[in-house]
Amino acid sequence: MADDRTRYFRRLGRLRRSARRWSVLAGGLGGAAAVLTPYAGLGLPDAAWAGAAGSAVALAAWRWLDLRALAAQPAPPALTPAEVAARSRARLVAAVERLPVGPGVLAEVRRVRSRVALRGTSAGAQWARLDRAALTLAGMATRLTGLAEPAVLEAAAADRSLRDLAARVASVERALRLAPPDARPPLAEAHAVLSEQLESGVVAYERLVVAAAGYLAEDARPETADPAAARLTEATDLLHGVASALAELRAVGTPLRAPTS
Repeated sequence: MADDRTRYFRRLGRLRRSARRWSVLAGGLGGAAAVLTPYAGLGLPDAAWAGAAGSAVALAAWRWLDLRALAAQPAPPALTPAEVAARSRARLVAAVERLPVGPGVLAEVRRVRSRVALRGTSAGAQWARLDRAALTLAGMATRLTGLAEPAVLEAAAADRSLRDLAARVASVERALRLAPPDARPPLAEAHAVLSEQLESGVVAYERLVVAAAGYLAEDARPETADPAAARLTEATDLLHGVASALAELRAVGTPLRAPTS
């Protein structure tokens, strides 16, 4: 996808080429009309030549006016390398998102990139715990409907807030390593407070995920026994009874007969 500056010069070139073509066509038709009209006298073909020449002249004039108006406008500024890279990245992301598995791949790439950015800080372990809990909740989100739906929305907001808090903890920790000795105490205190907030937030999120799993388990538990399972149990008991009766009959054997004279 071209940028604004490239589109501007492309349009300027198209208008210039169009104005030149219509100018040449208008000159050719005008010259033909100027020669053929006195040669054969005025007639219907001459009117056609004159009309075509006049139309070509008008279109050529309009094209030159459009070209002058566009050339009078300042050209858009050239993009910086950072802007070019950002646009290329946006085009690549848009192309991947159109694939069937594109959104999942992009989400995994962003997750890994965020985890790598926190590597070497105390927030990395909390981020990993939050990531595992978020993936677990995402697998249950489609079944958490009804009364549990507000909890899912609250969990999504909490997830964003905790990830932002983890990034802040990592930033303060990196700044603490570079700070001079006299500036370290306030940074260390702020880092401790933020780390404690992150820890408590991740623990609360994990408890929410556990509660969501318990809700699904209770919601899926039937109030009464499954009729099919009850019939299978009755059939099993019946077969056990039949087998026991057959075993007793074989143990008795053939009854003795009274002797006959």
